Formats: sequence, structure tokens, C-alpha cells
Amino acid sequence: MITDAKHVLVGVGLRRGSLMQQIETDHPDLDFLEVAPENWMRLGGAVKRQFESLLERYPLYLHGLSLSIGGPAPLDVDFLKSLRAFIDRYQPVLYSEHLSFCTDNAHLYDLMPIPFTRVAMRHVVERIHRAQDILGQRLTLENVSYYTAPDAEMNELEFLTEILQQADCDLLLDVNNVYVNSVNHRYDPVAFLDALPVERVRYLHVAGHLQLSPDLIVDTHGAAVADPVWDLLAHTYTRFGAVPTLLERDFDIPPLADLMQEVAQIRRVAAGAHNKVLEPVA
Repeated sequence: MITDAKHVLVGVGLRRGSLMQQIETDHPDLDFLEVAPENWMRLGGAVKRQFESLLERYPLYLHGLSLSIGGPAPLDVDFLKSLRAFIDRYQPVLYSEHLSFCTDNAHLYDLMPIPFTRVAMRHVVERIHRAQDILGQRLTLENVSYYTAPDAEMNELEFLTEILQQADCDLLLDVNNVYVNSVNHRYDPVAFLDALPVERVRYLHVAGHLQLSPDLIVDTHGAAVADPVWDLLAHTYTRFGAVPTLLERDFDIPPLADLMQEVAQIRRVAAGAHNKVLEPVA
């Protein structure tokens, strides 16, 4: 349960260009910045200096794009070693990735769902152990949105919780993805959240989506957070406590002032959940 809503940490994703410049100039009331390490590992010059200047003010969270933890291609050990050097240099709070795959014999430039099978689960668990050994730290893996589940031997919840337990890794709980999947695959999102192990949830994402029809949603990260996702976020806080939360926006990024309105809404939702927890039971 939330013990102090004031201590809910909220951040945004750092993007090169106008958003980076606005953050550097305006010093917004953010608790951290998140970056995809692949986009920053080989930077130099003025952009690198700007990045390091921001890290003097804001803690850093990493959210990767290309580990492909469930992929059929061999684990990219060279990438992991470069990533560890980046982690050692900048000391992020955590490194998270997607419970998905994005490579086979080439990069697919998309996050593909892992089949919910026991063979795939064992494959993923083995790769997580190896990645954690190379990085010298636990992975925090994100539940992803998916649109089909071919040859499934278990459901999403069973697959996810088994991996968390067997690999002894942590969970980046994407609240929007839970809502998207619950609509597309017709399950109860609150029951899904309530069945997750509290001790594994280390980080939250919240984002917008595109509703194409009453029973079909596409996870876009290109819009404001929808009302049902705000409601689900409130339940998430009552269930898991004041977990650090990222406002995720990857496309059609508005001015910083608009993003900060949603950051403020995250804090209001957390405060409301805090107050609800403290209400006396009749």
C-alpha cells in the first residue's frame, strides 16, 4: 500500500531535439528521465555534453529496445557488454527491457510477442539468466501488448508470472498494455493486476493508445492517457504502492507543458489512491 503519495517518483522519456532543449531550459518538476540506451551509447560532442548535464539534475532509468530476450537468434553478447559499460559509466537506477523479441537473422524493428508455450518459457528464462550474469544485475522486464497468441499452452498471466519466478527477475508493469490486452483478449484487467506478485513490480509505465473499435485497441504511445487507463493506474497504486512511474510518449510528442499536465495527473491519481487506502473501514 502507498505510505506517502508525495514520494511517488514520476518521469518522462528523454528525446533528442526540442523536448531535450525544453527540459534543459525549463528544469521541470520531474523525478527522473528515461532513455533507450541504444540511442545514447555512441553519442559524442555537444549532445553527449547536454545529456550528461541533464544527468547532474535528474536520475536516469534505462528502457531498452533491442535485447530481444525471447528471440530465436543467439543472445547478442557484444551488445550486452557495451550496455554494461554504459551502465557502469552512468549508474542508472535500473535497466528494463521488453518481454518480447525483435530479431531473427536481422532486426525486425518491432516488438514481437513470444508464444505462450513451455518451450518458449524455458528459452526465455535461460536467456534472462545469461543476460543478468553478463550485466551483473537483475533485469526488469515489461509486459507487452500483443494481438495474437498462436499455439498458446497457457495464458498471458501464467506465462508472465512463471518467467518472473523461474528467472528471478523484476517486472516493469505497463498499465496501458494491461488495459489494451484486456480489451483485445477479453479479460478482467483488475483481476490480472491482483494476480501479479507484488514483490516483483519495480517500475510502471503509463501511455496513450488508439481505439479502433469497441473491442480493438492499438498500443501507439502517441496520444494522451485515456480515462480507463487512469482508473486502472489508481488501482495499480492501491495494489503495489508508490512505484516509480514513467509517462510514456513516443509519437506526436506535445510541448513539455502539456506533458507536465499529465505528470501532475499521475501524482493526483497516486494521491487519490493513497487517500483511499487510508479511509477507515466501516
